[in-house]
Amino acid sequence: MSLTLGCYGDDFAITPNLDKLAAQGVRYTNAFAVGSVCTPSRSCLITGLYPTSLGSQHLRCNIRLPDHIRCFTEYLRKAGYYCTNNVKQDYNFVAPPDSWDESSKQAHWRKRKPDQKFFSVFNIVTTHQGQIRLPNEQFAKRTARLAPHQRHDPSKVTLPPYYPDTPVIRRDMARFYDLVTAMDKRAGDLLHQLAEDGLTEDTIVFFYSDHGTGMPRHKRWLYDSGLRVPLIIRFPQKYQHLAPGKPGTTIERLVSFVDFAPTVLSLAGIKPPPYMQGSAFLGEQSGEPRQYVFGVRDRVDECYEMSRAIHDGRYKYIRHYMPHRPFMQLSEYSERTPTRQELRRLAAQDRLNGAAKRLLAPSKPAEELYDTQNDRYELHNLADSPNHQKILQRMREILHSWMIETRDTGLLPEAEMHLRCGEIPPYELADRPNTFPIERILEVAEMVGMGPEHRPRLIEKLGDSDSTVRYWAAVGLTAPGLDARPALKPLLGALGDPSPNVRFAAAEVLCVIGRAPEALPVLVEGLHHQNKWARLHAAMSLVAIGDRARPVLKDIEKILANEKETYIRSALGHVLNNLRESAP
Repeated sequence: MSLTLGCYGDDFAITPNLDKLAAQGVRYTNAFAVGSVCTPSRSCLITGLYPTSLGSQHLRCNIRLPDHIRCFTEYLRKAGYYCTNNVKQDYNFVAPPDSWDESSKQAHWRKRKPDQKFFSVFNIVTTHQGQIRLPNEQFAKRTARLAPHQRHDPSKVTLPPYYPDTPVIRRDMARFYDLVTAMDKRAGDLLHQLAEDGLTEDTIVFFYSDHGTGMPRHKRWLYDSGLRVPLIIRFPQKYQHLAPGKPGTTIERLVSFVDFAPTVLSLAGIKPPPYMQGSAFLGEQSGEPRQYVFGVRDRVDECYEMSRAIHDGRYKYIRHYMPHRPFMQLSEYSERTPTRQELRRLAAQDRLNGAAKRLLAPSKPAEELYDTQNDRYELHNLADSPNHQKILQRMREILHSWMIETRDTGLLPEAEMHLRCGEIPPYELADRPNTFPIERILEVAEMVGMGPEHRPRLIEKLGDSDSTVRYWAAVGLTAPGLDARPALKPLLGALGDPSPNVRFAAAEVLCVIGRAPEALPVLVEGLHHQNKWARLHAAMSLVAIGDRARPVLKDIEKILANEKETYIRSALGHVLNNLRESAP
C-alpha cells in the first residue's frame, strides 16, 4: 500500500488503530522502498543490501548469498533475541537456517523463553494486489469485520488523474480502501496482544508496507505511488531518548529500505556489519541524513524491464534502459485486475486521454524528471525543460555513480548473469572486473534511447569483446525513433553470437526492420534453451515483435504444449493471443 492512511492525510481512509499509533509515535513522510514489488524490496530489508548488488532484483528469482552475508536477524539472535517471522519471506533466496527462531503462520513472540527479548515480524497480506480482485464471496469474508459505516462508497472515491472515471475503477479503489480498514483492524489486534502481555512499554513498534498499492501505475512502477511507503515508529517512554521527535511528530528525513537493517541493529545496541550499504537512522550507530534514495525495477513476472530512479526529497529522476517496451506490458498475473482490463478496453476503443493514455503507450521516454513537491502525481515530465537541465544532469551523474559503486547486476541480462555466475553468487561475480566490466557496460547502456547520434557508436559496440556490451548495443538499436537499418550487417552477424541474450536482442531489431525470415528461427531456437531465463527472454522478444511472429505460430503452439515454467507459458500465451486476435 501507499500512503492510504488517515494519519497521512487521506480523508477517505478509515484507519483508527494506525492513526493512534502515529499519534503515539513518529511518522516518516519520506520513507521509500527500494523496489516497487515485494521480493527485491524484501531481500533489501532483510540484508541491508541493494537487490541489484545481491542479484535479487528480479521477481521470484532464486540467487545464492555469499557466505558472509546474513539476514540481519542472525545478529539479533546472537545477541539473545528471540526472532520470529509470520509468515512471508519472499527474499529471492532461501534464508539461512539461523535467520529465524521460527518463520511460519504460527510464529509469535509468545513462544519465547520467559522474559527473553524478542524481534517479531508480522506480514499482513490483506491489502495485497490479489485481494482487490477476489470474488465477491471471498472478498466479503476478507472484510467481514467491517461495520456498514466502514464500507467505502465507490461514488465517493477520489480518483487519481491518471485513471479514467468508470464504475469498474471506482469499485476497485473502494475495495482497496475496505481492505486497508480490514488491515488496520489486524494491526490493532497485534497491538492489543502486545498490551495484553504487558509489553507495550518495553517494545519499539515499526509499521510500514513493502511497496506501493497493487494498482496500475503504483506497484511495478517507480513513481512515488509505487515506492513511497508509510513508516510509523512508536517508542515507549523508556526509549524516548532514541526517538527522533516527540509523540505525534512528523519526520521529513529521507530513509530507504536499505537503512532498515542497520537501524534495527543500532536500536538493539549492535554495530551493523561493514558490508551493509544502508545507514542507520536511529540509535547509537545513526549516521548523517541521506541526500538521495534509489529505486529499481527489473523483471516482474514475465516482463523484462530495467529502470532506475533517484529521489532527493523533491525531484525524482527515472531512467528507462528499455524505452522500447510499453509503459504497461502484458503481464498475465496483473491482467486479472479489473482496473487493468478496463484500461485495456478503453485504449482499444481510443477512449483514453492525457496521463491515462500515456500509461498505455507502446513505448516510454528514456528519461523522466518530476518536481514531486509541485507535481504530486508525477504527470509533468521536466526532462526536456530548459530550466531543469542542471537538475537533470546532477541526477544523471549521481545515479551513474551509484550504479557503479553498488555494482548494479541489473546491467547483466538475467540469463547472462546466471550463466556467468555458475556456482558463484552474483554479489561476488559483480566484484570481479574481468567478469563484470561495469563501466564499459554502463557506458553503452546509457546510450539507449538518447538519440540517433549514438547509432555509430552502438554499431561499433556490436563487435565488443564483452557479450553484455554487445547486448546493450543491440538494445540501443531497438530504441524508438532510431533507424537500425545501417546496422544490418553486424546485426545479421549477431544472430550467431555465443550469448543467447545478444542473439535475441539482435533478432528483435531485425524483425522490426523487416528481416524476420532470418531472425525468427533464432527466437524459436531460443525457446529450447536449457536456461529458463534465456527461454523467457526469447519469448518476450516474440511478444514485442507482435504480428511479425505469425510465421512461427505453429512452432510456438508446439513449444507451449511442453513448456512447464509459468512465466514462459504466460509470455507464449501473450504471443498466441496477439496472433489470434490479429488474424486476417
